[in-house]
Parts: sequence; structure tokens; C-alpha cells
Amino acid sequence: MDELHSLLLDRALNTIRAGQLVAIPTETVYGLGADASNRDAVQKIYQLKGRPANHPLIIHVQAPLEGSKDTEKDWLTVLDPWTRHISETALTLITHFWPGPLTLVFEKSKLVLDCVTGGQSTVAIRSPAHLLTQELLRRFGGGIAAPSANRYGRISPTSAADVETEFPNNPDLLILDGGPCEHGIESTILDVSGEGPPKLLRPGSISPSMIKASTGIDVVSSSGTANQPRVSGTHLAHYAPHTALYLYSESDIASQLSGFMNQEPKLRLAVILWEHEHSHHQEELKAYSQNITFIAIAMDPALLAKQLYRLLRDLDQGQYQGILIPSPPKTEAWDAVRDRLQRASFGSGPSSNNHVSS
Repeated sequence: MDELHSLLLDRALNTIRAGQLVAIPTETVYGLGADASNRDAVQKIYQLKGRPANHPLIIHVQAPLEGSKDTEKDWLTVLDPWTRHISETALTLITHFWPGPLTLVFEKSKLVLDCVTGGQSTVAIRSPAHLLTQELLRRFGGGIAAPSANRYGRISPTSAADVETEFPNNPDLLILDGGPCEHGIESTILDVSGEGPPKLLRPGSISPSMIKASTGIDVVSSSGTANQPRVSGTHLAHYAPHTALYLYSESDIASQLSGFMNQEPKLRLAVILWEHEHSHHQEELKAYSQNITFIAIAMDPALLAKQLYRLLRDLDQGQYQGILIPSPPKTEAWDAVRDRLQRASFGSGPSSNNHVSS
């Protein structure tokens, strides 16, 4: 680690210990971090984000040092202040996927603050796979509560510059610049707080089939489950640009564009197309208004996940009146991207009246 990063980490450590906020890099998105055991510090997260008080946070914990003789025991020691019980299934998931983009929901210990859990009896925890934040966690020796470092419901940040854009009038907010995020989309969240197999609460880059292949553990859907824990990023409107975002069926982009142009011919639109669709319709699309910008993207779920928030942020700053993006295939590989786009579409637009996706 170079001297500059070491100095930044020292400053970040002192800031966290002083009960202030630090924007931290992770492999998923940047988080707005505070000492998870400091009630006043945690409340500052809610205030700065404009986040509802009943919307729980994720606690980030350090990973055992490499070369540990008993990794499972070390993980249990790390989690002991925060959890009541860790099942064999949960421990298997931890040893296979931590540090990494997987969040697990446990029964909370009595030490966990209600403001961290949104008043629930469960707590969400993960160990991030970013070297800077792992070093900060090791030096701190405690848990850091951190939701995404953005205004509540808006596009998650995947760079330090995004965080600065989100909070322009907060020059005292320390941002630990760890470069662009590797995955660019929030972690998978599994509920391991009760009996039975883990339940999927939020899709992410670690899919149920990946978990099955690596561990033999079956992950079940939480759809229709009574009294399931509330977790980050699952409100109907979330990850949203200020510009109205519409999902469309790729099978008939030409007629859908005609419908838009017939209603408002001068509407300035950004239209995203899969690369194969762009080349297929290239001549046909030339007939449309000069107010329309066409953007081709690869039909690759991992690549689009990494680029998604950057793309939405750039288009949101492009003075468009609407953004059209193809609805991803209904397959497991696309679950995380489709989830984010559906919530972003519902919450998008300049007014408080959410539009219905076309």
C-alpha cells in the first residue's frame, strides 16, 4: 500500500472513530459508512441520505487474515458481537463467498442497535472484497454500517466522483477513493435467520445456481414468504434517475418509437439497444428524429451490471426527456439487472408521480 492510501486510511479511521461519516469503496457500490455501534453516527447516515428510519442498513465486517489456521473459528469470532446464531449453512456460505458481494441476514445480538436494523430482530452483514475497505475495517476493529452513498432512492455510486455529485454541499464528507467498483451492482442478500434453506431477498452478482454449484446449498425464493426481513434496496422505487426511464420489449422497438414520436415529435430521447438489435435495425432507425440518440450495449449480464449505474448517470446528465432501455431476458443470469431496472423505471422521472413503464 502506498503512502497516500495509508494517510487516507488514517484519516478515514479517525473520522469513523469520531462518529462522522466516510464514503467507502467496495466491489459492489460505494457505501456511506459509520461506526455501527455509535447511534448518533448511524443517525447521520439516515439524515444525509434522506433514508426512512425503518429501512435497515448492512454492517460491513473485516475478513480473517490470510493464512489463518482456523478460518471458520475466525469468522465466528468476527460475527459474535452482531449475531445470536450462525448455522452450518451460513458458515458454509461465508467460507465460500466472503469476502465478496454476498450479504447474509442473521438473528441479531442484543448489542446491535435498532437504528441499524430498522427495528427488526434481524441484522444484515457482509464482508466486502475491497482491499482499502478491508484495511480500514482491520484498523477500526469493529463493524461499519453502510448503505449506498447516494440520496435515498437514486442511482447508486460506482466511483468517488459519483459520491461527490450526490453530496455537493457536504465538503466535509470524507471520500475514500478506491477507484471504480468491480461489480457495479449491489450484493446478493440471503436470509439465513430462520429454519430451512437460505431465502433470496435481493438478487446480485452471486446467483442461486452459483451457490448451488459451489456449495450444494439450494437457495429458495422469498416470494410470498410471510414476515420476511426488510432489507436494503427492495422498495418498489429505487436506483432511479431523475429522467423518466422506460423498459421496452426488444421485439418491436420500431413501433414503440413511432408511438413516442406520434405523441411528442420533439421529445429528446436516449434509446439503448442490444448490439445485435442495433445492427439489425440500423437502416430502419435512421428515419427517426435527430432528437433521438441510439446507444448499443452488449447483451452480457455481468458487463451490463458493471456499467449500468454509470450509463444511467451519464444519460441522466444528458438533458434527455426520456431513456428507453430493453427489458432484460427473464433468466436467472439477468435477475439482478432486471430487478434494478424495474425499480429504477418505477421511481424515475422529475416529479414525485412515478410513471408506469411502457
